[in-house]
Amino acid sequence: MKTTPLAVYTDVGDLDAASGVAMLEHNGFRVDQLETEDADVIAGAAAEATALLVGYAPIDAELMDRLPNLRVIALLSRGFDNVDVGAASARGIWVSTVADLATEEVATHAWTLTLALVRRLVYFSGSGLRTSWLDRPDTLPRRLSELTIGVVGLGRTGRTYARYAAAMGAQVIACDSGSSQSSGPAGVTITDLDTVIENSDVLSLHLPLTDETRRIVGADLIARMRDGAYLVNVARGGLIDNAALLAALQSGHIAGAALDVIDPEPPAADDPLFNHPEVLTTPHIAYLSQTTSTGYIDAQAGNAVAWLRDGRPLNPINDPAVSTC
Repeated sequence: MKTTPLAVYTDVGDLDAASGVAMLEHNGFRVDQLETEDADVIAGAAAEATALLVGYAPIDAELMDRLPNLRVIALLSRGFDNVDVGAASARGIWVSTVADLATEEVATHAWTLTLALVRRLVYFSGSGLRTSWLDRPDTLPRRLSELTIGVVGLGRTGRTYARYAAAMGAQVIACDSGSSQSSGPAGVTITDLDTVIENSDVLSLHLPLTDETRRIVGADLIARMRDGAYLVNVARGGLIDNAALLAALQSGHIAGAALDVIDPEPPAADDPLFNHPEVLTTPHIAYLSQTTSTGYIDAQAGNAVAWLRDGRPLNPINDPAVSTC
């Protein structure tokens, strides 16, 4: 007798998995929903799972060994730093993402945060009600066309952000993870990482979190940034050394930062970086829109369905069939 395959949701956060559950069930899966990041709970509930649908739960080699039937991990994001992809490949497990579904949203959010920093909205929001109508910050907003916007990371989101910045009249320089590309969007100068760091008035991060990029924005890199520069991060909180950024904000070397992501998430209520007066934060919602709130869920489930139907998810980031791990 053929066993109906089991798909288990570990966590979906603030999203509604209903459409994904319906898709999975329609295509032959049994479905369980947990809403946990706890490895022991996942291992106990998903011991028979062939598909694991994951939000932020860490999926490491030890947990995979406790899920002997697992064949596909479908992530609810473009990033995959919460999964040991090498361990998955070695165990014959596919790992898939929602690919570039939220490129427009994330790039738009990053640009919105950039404009908020440049126009000093952190200072002016509510000003005139809680303070004098004519109160002004010591450092006035700067003209956008006189600024250089630096983009680190030229995937689809980074390139879209760079295109927005160039279209608004800013000078834009960009690099891709320390290397250089030969071409970029119109009005964008492609250069190397050192040039971007040292010549940008706003530095916007669009990198994946890897062993090479973890804490890439540390004390040394920050010291090389222009005095009074701004930092924008909508990628992964782990790209930034929080203590180094806080020290640069307190000294005034960095004028302000806008963070949609922070490590860890959520931050403690008394986190000094999260509460700094020159830091604008949003709660990891750069991806969020009416389109992506269902699109992410459907793309995630679609990867599991494609694996069941074809033996391969739609948006894999590995291929266990050819793994050399």
